[in-house]
Amino acid sequence: MTFKSLGLIEALLKAVRLQGYETPSPIQQKAIPPILEGLDVLASAQTGTGKTAGFTLPMLQILSKNSVLHRRPLRALVLTPTRELADQVYNNVKHYSKFLDLRSAVIFGGVNQNPQIKHLRNGVDILVATPGRLIDLENQGHLSLSKVEIFVLDEADRMLDMGFKRDIDKIRSLIPSKRQNLMFSATFSREIKSLAQTILQRPTVVEATPENTTVEAIAQQIYRVAKEKKTNLLIKLIQDGNWKQVLVFTRTKHGANKLCKKLESARIFAMAIHGNKSQSARTRALSGFKNHEVRVLVATDIAARGLDIPLLPHVVNYELPNIPEDYVHRIGRTGRAGANGVALSLVCAEETSYLASIEKLTKQRFKKEIIDGFEPDPNASTLPPKQGGGRHQRRGGVRPTNKRSGFASGASRSSYNRRR
Repeated sequence: MTFKSLGLIEALLKAVRLQGYETPSPIQQKAIPPILEGLDVLASAQTGTGKTAGFTLPMLQILSKNSVLHRRPLRALVLTPTRELADQVYNNVKHYSKFLDLRSAVIFGGVNQNPQIKHLRNGVDILVATPGRLIDLENQGHLSLSKVEIFVLDEADRMLDMGFKRDIDKIRSLIPSKRQNLMFSATFSREIKSLAQTILQRPTVVEATPENTTVEAIAQQIYRVAKEKKTNLLIKLIQDGNWKQVLVFTRTKHGANKLCKKLESARIFAMAIHGNKSQSARTRALSGFKNHEVRVLVATDIAARGLDIPLLPHVVNYELPNIPEDYVHRIGRTGRAGANGVALSLVCAEETSYLASIEKLTKQRFKKEIIDGFEPDPNASTLPPKQGGGRHQRRGGVRPTNKRSGFASGASRSSYNRRR
């Protein structure tokens, strides 16, 4: 199958060729035709399978068919959970609309809103946004959602994980009831299916891979290790393997910062990326990592989605996530677009229950290895660690809010935006 056989116009085919793609991925083959027909679509696809182009290409084609008005109303809205993912989707839109008369913009919190407002004033056809900044700018009267024709909810499961259900409902109330809806998610949980019922109208359901599975191109390895020996084991693996580019996940922001300092002490250049970092710091760290100037990028789960790093060879779970679906998202940073990758997990005694939940979700049993000198502690407790703060733990949960402001209790507007 070719992109042309999917019904795409020449301007899009030319843009696709410029990006170096020749054959559509399975999710693109399944999603593009029904979207072009104007149908609502609920799609499940692993990260790295080309899902962004799966909705971007047909969305651009639909919008290009209608004549462009002098004062461009906002006609397509793509909602994403994180700044990094918003930026990635926006770049896709820019690349694929290169030969079309369509304007696009991206807005997210954590940065000065004035340049974003200026861009919106010039009129845009397509807006990629995170929930917090979108609601803020709409409340201030800087944008209108009354003419939206296509509504895309990307990484919907992550939206629910991060407690954005209330924001999604608010945004839905601001856009026309008559519209095309596209909802993409890595998993089809009960909460996702429930959300889909409130947004989609008789949707076409497409899946590129079985639910909650991991990409076959990823070699998954588990090392049992004492908690206090994890850092030295990670250093040994990086140095002995001469790894040049490693994405490492921790559960907490403090843990990410602490690990970076220890890696630096071992002369391994590392930078952290998490919600407490400014947008400029996050952008700088990610750019350095992509350019191979930063050897190790240490991230929390906020970076599990939206990081598009071509041919990333290694992902390490320094700490397992307490939500098993996050394991799938984390390791999906490698093994992308048909490339092979390695995902390693350093598992101590207190993470035993997390590992069991991951095996149950992915329907596989991992071989556990032990490296001499880094043996697990036989006397350590297998009780899971206490969850101290961090993001909302229940999938699809709603944060308590201050009714007057609409913001989470105890949170200022600035901190609310930074989380986005």
